[in-house]
Amino acid sequence: MNSTLRRTVVVTTAVSIALGLAACGKAGSSNASSSSSSTSAAGGSQTIGLLLPENTTTRYEQFDKPLFEAKVKALAPSATIQYANAGGSAQTQAQQVQTMINAGVKVLVVDAQDAAQIKSSVQAAHDKGIKVVAYDRLAQGPVDAYVSFDNEKVGELQGQGLLNAMGPAATPSAKVVEIDGDSADPNAADFKKGFTTAVQGKVNIAYDASGLWKPDVAAQKATAAFNQLGAKNVAGVYSANDGMAAGIVTSMKNAGVTAPIGGQDAQLDAVQRIVAGTQAYTVYKAYKPEAEAAAQLAVDLLNGQSISSVATVTKTSLSGNSVPSDLLTPVLLTKTNIKDTVVADGLYQVSQICTADFAAACKAAGLQ
Repeated sequence: MNSTLRRTVVVTTAVSIALGLAACGKAGSSNASSSSSSTSAAGGSQTIGLLLPENTTTRYEQFDKPLFEAKVKALAPSATIQYANAGGSAQTQAQQVQTMINAGVKVLVVDAQDAAQIKSSVQAAHDKGIKVVAYDRLAQGPVDAYVSFDNEKVGELQGQGLLNAMGPAATPSAKVVEIDGDSADPNAADFKKGFTTAVQGKVNIAYDASGLWKPDVAAQKATAAFNQLGAKNVAGVYSANDGMAAGIVTSMKNAGVTAPIGGQDAQLDAVQRIVAGTQAYTVYKAYKPEAEAAAQLAVDLLNGQSISSVATVTKTSLSGNSVPSDLLTPVLLTKTNIKDTVVADGLYQVSQICTADFAAACKAAGLQ
């Protein structure tokens, strides 16, 4: 632990760098952006780089980044953090890795936009002696540590949540529409595997497609499924995350589909949909312990200390690398445990959930 460090706090200042690269079909805006935090010239013995994949999903800018930065500041006040967001572009992220290598960062924490494409960038960092922490998604290549959730368990919870919501309608012949995440994200395969394990033989996956983590793409795929199967024949809908669920719910409303749908990430709008009854469940993956574990790993690696107290298990990446890992436990969130999860953890206040549009539903749910 490095809580005893009492050196002068380096105050970080955000600097935006426009990157003239277009996104390559991944989640995020078409114009990728990057920002870094530093008070002096980049580099030095106490510099940590943080690279996040996109800004369409609300979690990264609102939670992961500030939580990570706050924990690093508490553990190592003299450390400087360089930050960049790939805006949904794997090419942009590769350029950002190279920029941080050139700047002389000592540890690189990266949530890969594309876990396979980033392999050469991870190797380049490794060759320069930079320690690499894979955050949330297990990047390929010589990664030194990994922190995420048990992603197969996430999928299992999603499957169980859907079965619970379907109730007696969950039969082997019941038609379910499955909208998966982007195959470039290795987590998507784990979610799918876990979901399949939970529902196999209990329902009929009648339509299966990738929504690429994009709400508009997911909505289009769902509409195609409803047209193909018939709205009245759809008994349940699986969305791999809450962002896509938002788009799918609109498609369901337009098509007249009343089946239950669930997601993951516990986004604020998803929690509100759960209160209102238009989404059955989500999977809550607490951002704070994940971000703080990543910060602890980064600081330990920065100081040449053992990471075994945090990374207690091993995960093998798709490139065959065995990586010391910290896999956290997800929680199924429904209307019944909102207070005990996202509210109790301070992620959201009741007032944020129960805005005017949701006041009546919150009162009925006992959420006041």
